[in-house]
Amino acid sequence: MTGQLTEPAPTTTDPRGRRVPRLVVGGRDVTMAAAFITLIAVLVLVAALTADTFLTPTNLTNLLKQMVTTGLLSFGMLVVILTGGIDLSVGSIVAFSGIVTAGLVSGLPIPVAMAVGVVSGIGFGLVNGALIARFELAPFVVTLAALTTIRGLAFVYSEVPIAPEDPGFFTLGSATLGPVPVSTLIMLAVFLVGGVFLTRTPPGRSIVAIGGNAETVRLAGINVRRHVVLAYTISGACAGLAGVVLASRVGIAQPSVGVAFELDAIAACVIGGASLAGGRGSVRATFGGVLVLVLINNLLNLYGVQSFWQQVLKGLIIIAVILVQRTNRVRS
Repeated sequence: MTGQLTEPAPTTTDPRGRRVPRLVVGGRDVTMAAAFITLIAVLVLVAALTADTFLTPTNLTNLLKQMVTTGLLSFGMLVVILTGGIDLSVGSIVAFSGIVTAGLVSGLPIPVAMAVGVVSGIGFGLVNGALIARFELAPFVVTLAALTTIRGLAFVYSEVPIAPEDPGFFTLGSATLGPVPVSTLIMLAVFLVGGVFLTRTPPGRSIVAIGGNAETVRLAGINVRRHVVLAYTISGACAGLAGVVLASRVGIAQPSVGVAFELDAIAACVIGGASLAGGRGSVRATFGGVLVLVLINNLLNLYGVQSFWQQVLKGLIIIAVILVQRTNRVRS
């Protein structure tokens, strides 16, 4: 609009010393953190007062385990969203990596089988990124096609669930370090390392900058295509790891698992304030979004709410948060 004052996009220094758009965690980090802490405290208080089983050790341990899959997928999704893209294939990658790992356990050492599962996720992410970056295809279309293709490959590998009998297969998903599951510690490590990567390393800052203004990044001498491929590869790696951990936790791998997991990941990112237009998001806020979403899911399960109503609620949450973000942008 003519005459409208706009706030200049925040910038950072690229590897060549030039100014490019930076990750916007905003000057609202403290406000966002306070809002999450308040919301989480309210959810915990409501759960403690209305559900007798919420604060039991069994439920709390299950809560920590259940957040791993959503957490890993959400971090990978955040990296892609920061570039202005989306990855709808993560649920199918979870299914494929899990069932491949379970199928290979009988013939390979367990660590090798799990590594193959993670590598398969990396491979799918690499292909997604290459198609999007090299041919400039819409991320929505490419990853939607990948969703269907990878899901089909999972069923090609095995039409029936696979349940490994080797007890060592369950270690990753069931082992604990004190009261904390090892899988939860792995997820926390991904968030910690990922936060450093996005804010402290040239490739990470470049990924964020692409979502702010890809043309400016290109003119600054940064290879946009390479970093877009890297973003989708990271998403695929997180999805592959999530599939392996999930199969280990439940003790069985199914080709049908992971349907709508991408919705959970997107919801967590959006709740955390990430902009689907790219260039705006926070690792810490996304983790807060994961925690809020998992608490809501746990409460709904304790209340006996049917799963399809949970999906309705997640969709409404995404719409509501996007509307709030839009309102805030218009006001600013």
